Amino acid sequence: MAGTRFGGRTLARSQALQLLFQAEATGRLVSDILDDEYALDEGPLDEYASELALGADAMLHELDAVISVTSANWSVSRMPAVDRNLLRLALYEMLRVDEVDTAVSIDECVELAKAYGTDESSRFVNGLLGKVARKMEAGEDVVAAALEQIAEREEADDDADYDDYADDEAYEGDYPSYDDVEDLPDWVRE
Repeated sequence: MAGTRFGGRTLARSQALQLLFQAEATGRLVSDILDDEYALDEGPLDEYASELALGADAMLHELDAVISVTSANWSVSRMPAVDRNLLRLALYEMLRVDEVDTAVSIDECVELAKAYGTDESSRFVNGLLGKVARKMEAGEDVVAAALEQIAEREEADDDADYDDYADDEAYEGDYPSYDDVEDLPDWVRE
């Protein structure tokens, strides 16, 4: 939303979002962005913004794992960049900033999604963060559970790849053997 002005912690979250977005867009760490030039809609940089952006950046792998296992229809890489970084920011705050209530983190993220995201962004981030919040309220360590689920998926994928190879009759000795390089077809030697 053009012309949207934020204040206080909302401004800090907006700035943190902008830092995360810039880091991702340039393939750099937030700390590198902060050490160099960065762009903010409104400034100067709030200390809480820096804390949030650095914290989320440090936990990127873990936060993306939580997002990945919670999002049924979207892989993290296919999500709009704003949504992805808003989720990272809100999840970091929900998981690591004890003085901010989970509901406040979610509400703030939804407001930022309305300002910066697509028409569907606010509903999407609200739904995903709500699922995570319910798991947290039930006492689940959402980071550990997500990392475990990702590891299980990767192991199952690796096993499936091996099984496909091992079970495929095309791989049972049908390849010609060439004892000498000169026996190879011309297209292979070129």
